[in-house]
Amino acid sequence: MNANDPTLSSRTRALTEELIALSSVTPDDNGCQRRLAELLTPLGFACETVQSGEVTNLWARRGTAQPLVVLAGHTDVVPTGPLTAWQSDPFQPTVRDGKLYGRGAADMKTSLAAMVVAVEEFTAAHPDHKGSIGFLITSDEEGPAIDGTVVVCDMLEQRGEQLDCCIVGEPTSVDRLGDMIKNGRRGTMSGKLTVKGIQGHIAYPHLARNPVHQVAPALAELAATEWDAGNEYYLPTSWQVSNIHGGTGASNIIPGEVVIDFNFRFSTASTVEGLQQRVRDLLDRHGLEYDLKWTVGGLPFLTPRGTLSDALSAAIQAETGIATELSTSGGTSDGRFIARICPQVVEFGPVNASIHKIDEHIALSDIDPLKNIYRRTLENLLR
Repeated sequence: MNANDPTLSSRTRALTEELIALSSVTPDDNGCQRRLAELLTPLGFACETVQSGEVTNLWARRGTAQPLVVLAGHTDVVPTGPLTAWQSDPFQPTVRDGKLYGRGAADMKTSLAAMVVAVEEFTAAHPDHKGSIGFLITSDEEGPAIDGTVVVCDMLEQRGEQLDCCIVGEPTSVDRLGDMIKNGRRGTMSGKLTVKGIQGHIAYPHLARNPVHQVAPALAELAATEWDAGNEYYLPTSWQVSNIHGGTGASNIIPGEVVIDFNFRFSTASTVEGLQQRVRDLLDRHGLEYDLKWTVGGLPFLTPRGTLSDALSAAIQAETGIATELSTSGGTSDGRFIARICPQVVEFGPVNASIHKIDEHIALSDIDPLKNIYRRTLENLLR
């Protein structure tokens, strides 16, 4: 019998399947964190449930010394979509053609299982390791993210607990396990711009003021603006319109206002205040009568090459032979909250091609190597 045969069950795969079977759609944890705490407590972790609204969070720590290395993630998953579109029940883990199918298989119950088993193996081999290990787990990452990781981070900051390194188990690999680490994420900021005109009959334009016509040159300039040049880790900041609505639906009425929704995905080369001021200056220059409301969804964060990325990159190289790439591409994650209280935050996990899709899956052959990468990283940092 070949112990490396991915078709054979392993400790990590068994735990992954156990977690997938718990249908934890945001914000319902559905017992996932309780199960993880049951496994961590015998390893010497002090486990603390932090309830906020409907959201369940888990903070667990083994040891009191620095450095504190935290493994972070989420137990919640996105809704399944139409069940009839799935080849098998999304909450009944199923193996087909060398892949494990189920909601959360890639995002991110395999990562959580791999982290827990990695810590089991690491602490068994190194019971007197230096520093401390923490787990920060939420059931609110896929939702509004107001009662989840941010609440735990606020609690830890108030208590003066210093995090030194954090790996978030988001699915970051693109084509092969280990080909990409996220060492930062762009910020996101949305604007709702209402440009006011004067409604009137379309046959008498001199008695009206068309806000669509008025705003068009400003929109063209906003779209053409270079907001920054990016930096070593980030592409230039992007500004995009997502929705435009104006008019009553009638073809003979000049609208009284037009509403434009837009979004910035911005790097550490720009600031919230700077981008907002530049937009206002541009709109004022075009002589528009307008109202503008802002929503900041998340600030950018960046972890330059250093102790954590080196330890993780070396673990990936040793396990897979891949020279990994550092990247800040993609959407937001809970790393943006952790980065406020932790100087080094990176994300690493399975291939992300099937996340949030029908028939979400992970290759069986990736499950134990993922666990080994997490274990090797802990060895590089705490042995």
